[in-house]
Amino acid sequence: MKKELSLLLLIILNAQFATTNSQVLRPIRDDIGFCWDAEEINSFMKYLASADENKSTDESKNLVAAISVHDDYLYAGKVYYPLFKNIKTKEVVIFGVTHGSVRKEMGSLSNILILDEFDKWRGPYQDVVISPLREFIKSKLPKDDFIVSNKAHAIEHSIEAMIPFLQYYNRDVKITPIMVTQMPFERMEEISAQLNKIISEYISANHLKIGKDIFFLISNDANHYGEDFNNSPYGMDANAHKAATDNDRRIIKENLIGEINPDRIKKMTVEIWPDSSSKKPVPIWCGRYPLTFGLLTITKILNDAGLGDPEGKLFKYSDTFSEKVLPFKESSMGLTAVFSYRHWCGWFSGGFYSK
Repeated sequence: MKKELSLLLLIILNAQFATTNSQVLRPIRDDIGFCWDAEEINSFMKYLASADENKSTDESKNLVAAISVHDDYLYAGKVYYPLFKNIKTKEVVIFGVTHGSVRKEMGSLSNILILDEFDKWRGPYQDVVISPLREFIKSKLPKDDFIVSNKAHAIEHSIEAMIPFLQYYNRDVKITPIMVTQMPFERMEEISAQLNKIISEYISANHLKIGKDIFFLISNDANHYGEDFNNSPYGMDANAHKAATDNDRRIIKENLIGEINPDRIKKMTVEIWPDSSSKKPVPIWCGRYPLTFGLLTITKILNDAGLGDPEGKLFKYSDTFSEKVLPFKESSMGLTAVFSYRHWCGWFSGGFYSK
């Protein structure tokens, strides 16, 4: 009897040890709009390369940060591609959205960053390793500035959208996923100043070169237009579509092209943050908070590294109605939303360069 009890206790202890020491892998959130099969990603990237309008253009020199779309690949593949073909860095910090789906599940979240504690994230080629930077941030950032939630990161899709494209060009890429919640500009300045010091210390201690060893990505989709978004100030026809996309392009041109500095970043919030007192239509950019926060942090990091304010460049702007569905054959991918004049989403990819 004692022998049986000892054996049972050993089995329980071994099970507990295995559970404690087993790696926690973040599950895939969107297996419809994104692609998680290595062979299909290879085929899809070959298709995008063949359809690329600037096949011979290399835009990678001094590229240190970027903005990426996070919509379905069969809609936005041609907008992802001109950016990601220029990113081959060893590790990437990704500033992601806190979508309504997360807030619906977890309640109101604001004035904080959201970090995770997954050991690895799923990728199409292999599991993606988390950079040591994430734990370094947790150890240094004031506790009031962030929470740790695997649940929030498991619900959110705006960061995982980057992974198949990043991993295609660097199988061993490491990531630091950071979800940004809604917060006032002053609060963003406060937290970004703290985060800048931490990331700059990590870069210095590990002798990393920005753009070559570490890169910064901001996940953002542009205007969400139509009746499903309660957002149709121009109407819902061809003229409205042109007016809304022209407005997106104007905002990009006036705020994200050329030298980026804190004054321009703050000015941009008037264009893309909800404001009931505004007399002109404010587009629904779902990445407006990570875009603002990410740029504040990135400009501080670059200046601390002696690289000055970054220069912004647009790679490509488009939208679901203009692109429609890419004719990529024999795909397992699907679409997570329809497109029409009554429901469409704009997006763009853009890069930021050190001087």
